[in-house]
Amino acid sequence: MIRLSQVKVPLQHHDDDIRKKCAKLLRIAPTDIEAMRIVKKSIDARKKQEISYVYTVDVKVKQNETKVIAHTKGQSATIAVDHPYRFPEKGSEPLAKRPVVIGLGPAGLFAAYALARHGYSPLVFERGQCVEERTKDVLRFWESGVLDPGSNVQFGEGGAGAFSDGKLNTLVKDPLGRNRRVLELFVEAGAPSEILYDGKPHIGTDILVSVVANLRKEIIRLGGEIHFESEVTDFETADGKIVSVTVNGVERYPADAVIFAIGHSARDTFALLEQKQLVMEAKAFAVGFRVEHPQSMINHAQYGDADMRYLPTAPYKLTAQTPVGRGVYSFCMCPGGFVVNASSEENRLAVNGMSYYKRDSANANSAIIVSVTPADYPGSGALAGVAFQRELEEKAYRLGKGGIPQQLFGDYKENRASDAYGAFESCTKGRTTFANLRGLLKDEMEQAFLSGMERFGQKIRGFDRADAILSGVESRTSSPVRITRDELFESNIKGIYPCGEGAGYAGGIMSAAMDGLKVAEAIAGRYDPKF
Repeated sequence: MIRLSQVKVPLQHHDDDIRKKCAKLLRIAPTDIEAMRIVKKSIDARKKQEISYVYTVDVKVKQNETKVIAHTKGQSATIAVDHPYRFPEKGSEPLAKRPVVIGLGPAGLFAAYALARHGYSPLVFERGQCVEERTKDVLRFWESGVLDPGSNVQFGEGGAGAFSDGKLNTLVKDPLGRNRRVLELFVEAGAPSEILYDGKPHIGTDILVSVVANLRKEIIRLGGEIHFESEVTDFETADGKIVSVTVNGVERYPADAVIFAIGHSARDTFALLEQKQLVMEAKAFAVGFRVEHPQSMINHAQYGDADMRYLPTAPYKLTAQTPVGRGVYSFCMCPGGFVVNASSEENRLAVNGMSYYKRDSANANSAIIVSVTPADYPGSGALAGVAFQRELEEKAYRLGKGGIPQQLFGDYKENRASDAYGAFESCTKGRTTFANLRGLLKDEMEQAFLSGMERFGQKIRGFDRADAILSGVESRTSSPVRITRDELFESNIKGIYPCGEGAGYAGGIMSAAMDGLKVAEAIAGRYDPKF
């Protein structure tokens, strides 16, 4: 097939319009095109009066492909070359015990799936509930404020990503096709097929929940075994190698290969790993506030007066370097979304953002966050970043008296508590209360946040409007810890495979899922199951 890029069509178009444009670019008749496959779809909004869709399309033609390409005269047309994902052949070293996967977020889910699909019958332990029960627990928490420390926005099947926007874009470049394979598996599990080609794919929390459940069912069908409400509370080593894991303080399971896909909020497990002398280090991440604007304002800023019937809800991505030397940037932007109480520990409060598939709430929200480094953390050691997070979350809990503390940006600048919303109200999941968020971050971080908001107001008119709504605190942007691993993906304790976002090797659903595949490949490429 011929891969044709830069196929521009108007906002309002049909498949036949794409076919005609491809034919025109290839200088052939539309009837000479036997088949088409959309590879990528994006939006060109650089000129607000001429917004268009831009496609990359694989085209099967009746004529000789090389000759057709030769006649395009500079048009971006090549022979389509795909590099399908390939799982490695089984290794030669005998594996006498079933591989263990700890955690069923994106990294653990895809590691377990890959192992199950290729005959390794993984044993999976997830401290939280299955996604169906977990959803009930999360909704109950948002309505009542009663937190279940084992089943919440952070813990349970699907991981923290299950209650987010379900964004599936990543900056990770993987020539081995893991990115595509993850998307294909999502589609096989019930995600919309458009994620295979959309330039900014997303599923949304409402659909992602059922997709995760379907992936779990497939793991079980393929021979995997999954245990919920099963927290790994200890593990045993001998001669520098893991030999067993203990679940819920009682049940001991022999193990030679254990994937620790624990997520970025498993603070008690981090403490266990430090106690067991697993080599870890504190790493940089970022903290700040969720910031809400009317989605109509963002739509206009990105699309002008274009007809929204033919456009998706507009996102944005913003970055700035501030005079104090700290970077400020938007993170996990949720078009048409909600700010959610994402707490996982008693008397501590953290927020996140979430969108449903349709992205049809009245507001856009994003974390506007400031970079922090281990130099900002209290004390030293691998878990100093955890202590830093907890300190922020305790302050936020007190400010909001258990609810999400909020403040208008104009009041934040003036260092005074807000007492009412401005021209629009907040879209939240969980109780809120007005407060003064000044003093929650260190002074230098506050100045960086203020400077960043001002600069973003120069990029998107109204971004720094006085009635923009701040919610605190966004403290779980990524893991504050990195668990070191070697080129074989093992830690200093052999048989332990740190994996995903919690281990410090991913940032978001896609990169975590891809890392899960990498680690599963490492185990499969080494071992031949003999149990």
